[in-house]
Amino acid sequence: MDWNSALLGFKAYLRLERSLSVHSIAAYLRDVRKLGNYATSLNPAVNPAAIQPDQLETFIISEGSKGLSRRSQARLISGIRAFYKYLMMEDVLDMDPTELLEGPKLSRKIPDVLSVNEINRILNSIDVSTPHGMRNRAMLETLYASGLRVSELVNLQLSNLFPEVRFVKVIGKNNKERIVPIGSDALKYIQYYLVHYRQHGQVKKGCEDIVFLNRRGGKLSREMVFMVIKETVANAGIEKSVSPHTFRHSFATHLVEGGADLRAVQDMLGHESITTTEIYTHLDREYLRETLVKFHPRFRH
Repeated sequence: MDWNSALLGFKAYLRLERSLSVHSIAAYLRDVRKLGNYATSLNPAVNPAAIQPDQLETFIISEGSKGLSRRSQARLISGIRAFYKYLMMEDVLDMDPTELLEGPKLSRKIPDVLSVNEINRILNSIDVSTPHGMRNRAMLETLYASGLRVSELVNLQLSNLFPEVRFVKVIGKNNKERIVPIGSDALKYIQYYLVHYRQHGQVKKGCEDIVFLNRRGGKLSREMVFMVIKETVANAGIEKSVSPHTFRHSFATHLVEGGADLRAVQDMLGHESITTTEIYTHLDREYLRETLVKFHPRFRH
């Protein structure tokens, strides 16, 4: 099997069996092409099945020497492992050459969060007397109330809103569905936006079921949501760097601080692994430590 045919098969595997997004597939293929170019530059006769573990190690070291970050190196290794897992499934190989491949140790960065007071300041700074002000208030209320990713927010569908039971159905990563509770405040602003503004505006073909629309009646872009948040945060006088993900982090953090079960938070966030959600327990410990420093007489220095 040569590199081109292996890549074609790998692409079909990622799309059909792994159900990955177009962007994820492109990233995987790009990483494997890098490996293929490196291998054939050393020996044009080397095909994917002929790669040796020491050659893989040398390749990763070579990429790292080009200034590739530790996180990018880890992603590169992940892509190569997935490629060789596919070759093993296809019986192209008997042994996995990536088995002993070690990636760089990654520190787990604790994300920035907003306090409840800061969330309220941001939300209350929005002028809801205009159609787009009401839409923006409804969007940010939804981000904080349900911990949605920005991609999930812009693709939220009217047919997936269940206000009578206070739930929304979300289409997450890899088209996985999950049911997430939504608060009464978020529902109130969504309903007001829908009844008083959205139903009176134009709607582009194909966007009839999309909740949040732009001025032209089309689906909002991720970039537009970032811009809305950046402007709103500045108007609220908050100097932190805030993105849509900050609302998601704040949602999870406030739940954990309040004593929510970690498995429940995992389900609401749509994390495949509990280890991803466990970062919020670290955040919670830091919050507890800061509380002790601030209020306990023996911790004050």
